[in-house]
Amino acid sequence: MTSIAIEDCQSAQWKARPGSTDGHLAALTSRSSPPEKAKKISVLIADDHPVVRLGLGAILNSQNDMEIVAEAADGEEACRLYDQHCPDVLMLDLRMPKKDGLQIIAELMVRRVSKPRIVVMTSSDQEQNIRRALSAGVKGFLAKRSHPQQIREAVRRVAQGESFLPQEIGLKLAESMSRSELSRREAQVLQCLALGRSNKEIGRALYIGEGTVKHHVKSILSKLDAMGRVEAIAIAVQRGLIHLERV
Repeated sequence: MTSIAIEDCQSAQWKARPGSTDGHLAALTSRSSPPEKAKKISVLIADDHPVVRLGLGAILNSQNDMEIVAEAADGEEACRLYDQHCPDVLMLDLRMPKKDGLQIIAELMVRRVSKPRIVVMTSSDQEQNIRRALSAGVKGFLAKRSHPQQIREAVRRVAQGESFLPQEIGLKLAESMSRSELSRREAQVLQCLALGRSNKEIGRALYIGEGTVKHHVKSILSKLDAMGRVEAIAIAVQRGLIHLERV
């Protein structure tokens, strides 16, 4: 039989007579090889709670287009495993031992030409944490109470280079952006207030006059829309401006 190019066989398959050798050859060459399986989205989970890691693993591994490549229980392990596996998406808890989430984000963002695609998952939806994480380059932010379908959607969208921010978190962020921020000195005074220090004690600690302390306290109450010091501290904790366990 005269040799012909494969593409000629494929184009000629409809012209060949039924039952002819050429028709048989054309039919064989027209059968393309099975399509390659679509690449799965590789995910690294970094959370210090085993139950959370187990739950996220079950939610994502149940999908045909996703796979968990590794799990990290602390910040140092998260960085090491990221280097080892280079996952498409990093699911990251902000509160991690050894290195916290923001340290991990900063480290991975700085030393890579191709920026990691990160979805932060945390039990804390404090405005300050949201703003810091997004400013550092995080693509997605989810609360740990999020519905499984929302978690899957976040992974898929972030893997494609898109951003994912649920409506409730977006509204919280927009609300915080509309408020006046505390100055560096006001934040220091607020931290001292959380320790229960008096104006005189705050003045001594920060090397400022008692009158200046009173001025800062008045400004803090106004910016936080608080009636008194106790309420100001409560609001500050809720917004992530201070952390009582650290003061």
